[in-house]
Amino acid sequence: MFHWLEKHPFFFAVGVFVTIAFAGLIEILPNFAEASRPVIGTKPYSTLELAGRNVYIKNSCNACHSQLIRPFKAETDRYGHYSLSGEYAYDRPFLWGSKRTGPDLMRVGNYRTTDWHENHMKDPEAVVPGSIMPAYPWMFTNKADIDTAYAEQLTVAQFFSVPYNKPVPMKDGSTEIVKMGNSVAEAHALALEEAKAVAADMKDQDVKDAVARGEIPEIVALIAYLNSLK
Repeated sequence: MFHWLEKHPFFFAVGVFVTIAFAGLIEILPNFAEASRPVIGTKPYSTLELAGRNVYIKNSCNACHSQLIRPFKAETDRYGHYSLSGEYAYDRPFLWGSKRTGPDLMRVGNYRTTDWHENHMKDPEAVVPGSIMPAYPWMFTNKADIDTAYAEQLTVAQFFSVPYNKPVPMKDGSTEIVKMGNSVAEAHALALEEAKAVAADMKDQDVKDAVARGEIPEIVALIAYLNSLK
């Protein structure tokens, strides 16, 4: 059989294609079933969290940190429960990653605090001795792009049926509603309300003053996003 295929490269190519296509279907099809749906406790990003996610991507944080916990004991002991496909239902684009210069951040909201992130972004080595991560001082003065985050919310709500302004089931049996504004002004107001809660746990007075003036520094949006990763 193999000798025959070697003598007929066209049929050999067709056989390879069919085999790869079948394997691809086996890999892809389950993601259209129950496993790919949002798991209990997974909720869409708020305007502020989405703005923070954009800050995360803009500064290439995903180049050094993955967001994908593999189902191995060494992984789950360190990072928590392995990742489930449904937990990425609202991630566009996904930030799984394969290279880890730093630790995986899939569930960083479970074990790091706002205060820790603030100090870590200012001076990583002071928080984690020997860290090679650079500091990001500009995040404390640059303003988060709330307009773009709101535009993304409108897009995904329209085309992907993301449940904004609807009850989302949580793991403790309760429900939460992630609000999306009906206008840019309302989106800014919702983001600022959330930013004030984040800034209240921060020490940087300039950041606190900026939020009090109605401004949202990138660091506040980034921390809101990192705190949502659970």
